[in-house]
Amino acid sequence: MSWVQSQLGFSVLLMGAVLAVMLTTIAYCIYFERKISAWIQDRIGPNRVGPRGLLQPVADGLKFILKEDIIPARADRPLFVLAPGIVLVVALIGFAVIPWGGRIVFSGGRGVVVQVASLDIGLLYILAVGSMAVYGVVAGGWSSNNKYSFYGGMRAAAQMLSYEIPLGLAILVVVLTTGQVRLERIAAMQMDGQAGGVWNVLLHPLAFLVMLIAVLAEANRAPFDLPEAEQELVTGYLTEYSAMKMGMFYLAEYGHLITSGAFLSVLFLGGWEPFPFSWALGWGWIEWINAATTWPAALVRFAILYGKIAFFIFLFMWVRWTLPRFRFDQLMRLAWLGLVPIGMGLLAVTGLLVYLGRPVSGWAPLGDAAVLAAALVWTACRPAELSGRQPDLPAVPDSQGVVR
Repeated sequence: MSWVQSQLGFSVLLMGAVLAVMLTTIAYCIYFERKISAWIQDRIGPNRVGPRGLLQPVADGLKFILKEDIIPARADRPLFVLAPGIVLVVALIGFAVIPWGGRIVFSGGRGVVVQVASLDIGLLYILAVGSMAVYGVVAGGWSSNNKYSFYGGMRAAAQMLSYEIPLGLAILVVVLTTGQVRLERIAAMQMDGQAGGVWNVLLHPLAFLVMLIAVLAEANRAPFDLPEAEQELVTGYLTEYSAMKMGMFYLAEYGHLITSGAFLSVLFLGGWEPFPFSWALGWGWIEWINAATTWPAALVRFAILYGKIAFFIFLFMWVRWTLPRFRFDQLMRLAWLGLVPIGMGLLAVTGLLVYLGRPVSGWAPLGDAAVLAAALVWTACRPAELSGRQPDLPAVPDSQGVVR
């Protein structure tokens, strides 16, 4: 199997393996979503299909496949059919530039990178691919010829475009700190003691929080699920979808969570490094994980990175079943009056530290703390926001003429 020892052949093999793992994870994300919500709400959750309900994803998949597929008579049929595919494909192809396991050297001396595509602009690739998801959502809402679907699609477009700005600002903070746009080099710098060896989440915790919030909003996850708010829009851009087409939208949501978790792990949590500053401990097994070029070491690195992805998936699910949904005006206000100014402040502080030659130092988290303090002071001093329930509205008498 000499073709496996070439980078092209290995990348094709890795692509199939990662896709298989991701699709299996997506299927069981539905199961764990139900189990985690049951745990939070003191319920049992799925327990009928298979032992402890473990075959529930299979039953859900069969249900989506066997249900009647209905297309509205006045829908734009080509776009209506294409929209779910766009969303799902975009959610699944972002993993291509994620560094999954370092490097493997075969017995003949030929080496390959455990990465589907090692691009000079790998970080920009993920941003470009992620921004394309809005096309599928808007196309699905518009092509349905339903006002609720259309409103949901427009909400999704406004939300995704708004939260891409703080997302980009948080990523620029990491780019300025590391001076790299290759994801594998960003991860390597967090694991290399000579290059500082500090996880970016410790240097820029506020930038990490901004990106975490933006990722939730980009994925339309609660409390940012305004495009499909059932109480207002029936199901938003999904209203007219049924059977497997509706299932593809939900599968794409979980695929986006997996890619986002991998992206966050590489940018802020040191990639496959087990824990912060592990390079300084001098433990042999940690050095073996970071430096070995064998198959077992690559598999261990992949497992550590996927464990971090699982942590983020659990966190996203926990948030969904804990926090209430925002109003749409609150959603936009949080992005434009909250996260965007904070992101610009973080970028300015990081640029100053780079200019002074201290990007990886104790001044970085202090700068984050200063930006957060300024944001809190500004929030406390600004006037109250206008809303649907204002204290200065004139009193209105009821049917008996009594002012309450």
